[in-house]
Amino acid sequence: MGAGKTTLGRQIARRLGLRFIDCDHEIVARTGVSIPMIFEIEGEAGFRQREANLLRELAGLSGVVVSTGGGIVIDPDNRALLRQSGLTVYLRATPELLYARTRHDASRPLLRVSDPRARIRELLALREPLYNDVADITIDSGQGTVSLLARQLEQEIRTRCAAST
Repeated sequence: MGAGKTTLGRQIARRLGLRFIDCDHEIVARTGVSIPMIFEIEGEAGFRQREANLLRELAGLSGVVVSTGGGIVIDPDNRALLRQSGLTVYLRATPELLYARTRHDASRPLLRVSDPRARIRELLALREPLYNDVADITIDSGQGTVSLLARQLEQEIRTRCAAST
């Protein structure tokens, strides 16, 4: 929802020599239609089912950095998969930052409402405790450039990986 998952995920994958997979992009590639179109045809429930199926598939892979959709944590089964399948990073952002990053993006069906700022606050109120519960690492995505955040995250990941070996 504008926290920078795709941008930072790509950088981290490159820095660590891993493959990057963006769940939203993968769903679009597999279905041949946009996420707003999936929402229009199948509703949010249909999209979330596709997202959960993909997460189950990706959770079994190694050597990948996966960027999930922001709502992935709503489903308890998804949270269990996230806990079991590697390091989970929560890119925390303020509602104001998320609004600034998404206000001109028409491809976000959950924000196609009369008051997108209020909707962002509602979504964060629901999702943030769930992300805090599953995250191994939390990064404030508004606290520096992408390059700086990528360096900090890379260092944290390498430290954790070295400690577990």
